Amino acid sequence: MSKYSVSLKKVVNDLSLQVIYSPKDIEDIYITSQDVNRPGLILAGFEDYFDPARIQFLGLTELEYIKSLDADQVSKCAERFLSKRPASIVVTRGLDCGEIIMELAKKYEVPVLATNESTSGCMSATISYLGVELAQRITRHGVLVEVYGEGVLILGDSGVGKSETALELINRGHRLIADDAVEIRRVSNRTLVGSAPDNIRHFIELRGVGVLNARRLFGMGAVKMTEKVDMVVQLEPWSNDKVYDRLGLENEYTEILGIKVPVTVVPVRPGRNLSIIIEAAAMNNRQKKMGYNAARELLHSLGMTDEIIPAKKELEFWHNF
Repeated sequence: MSKYSVSLKKVVNDLSLQVIYSPKDIEDIYITSQDVNRPGLILAGFEDYFDPARIQFLGLTELEYIKSLDADQVSKCAERFLSKRPASIVVTRGLDCGEIIMELAKKYEVPVLATNESTSGCMSATISYLGVELAQRITRHGVLVEVYGEGVLILGDSGVGKSETALELINRGHRLIADDAVEIRRVSNRTLVGSAPDNIRHFIELRGVGVLNARRLFGMGAVKMTEKVDMVVQLEPWSNDKVYDRLGLENEYTEILGIKVPVTVVPVRPGRNLSIIIEAAAMNNRQKKMGYNAARELLHSLGMTDEIIPAKKELEFWHNF
């Protein structure tokens, strides 16, 4: 898995932190760990498992503990901590970390930042922020749109109609996140978030027309910076030799960055209104997440059970029905 990093300058700007001390330009200092830490144990003398790549938070508890020690003990515990050269220290609640810690931070070239926020609040914000900035990621060729609050990733071969479908969805009041290249990040064990690369954000390409700016054409309400990937719609040319799902009894899944995402295969042929089909698929996916399955209700209303209709017998079912 690739190791990603984010500059300390971006962290400081995005989280509204103050720079108390930095050994060099903070733009040249990089954070590589998504985890953060409160260094209470190492201050108390337990050094095992300390990870210097993490941002360290000094709050009221840590600083009051340090104040309770005599000058000699303060020097020892601060030396033990800062000699590990942690990525950065954040002093919370507008507190003063003291002269000894500042001197040792300069000695070991450890950046010191400050905030007036509470320790737990700042840590929570930092964890969420680093979870996105340092997340495992992949770029997929496709279109990401928000349809009725569902993030729909439209995939398919080049020329199948992904961008045209996205344009129709925008025209119908839905929002574009990315066209052509979708950067997908795994921000947790359950969640994928998609966005567009900065240089092509809000642009959409239509063969025969050219490149359009969706934000300029349809307004700010037609675009969005990021969106969760709730489902995948796979567009493919219609094949008479293939049997397509007509019941939708069970979800099919595709795996992206180790997370299973519901996928719907939509065959494309002249006369099919893909935007309306995707709207229906998005609403149906939302209903399934809320526990309702229309196919099961139909079977139960006919006095049948789910097991009566295996996938291979769908054609026979519809023929008899």
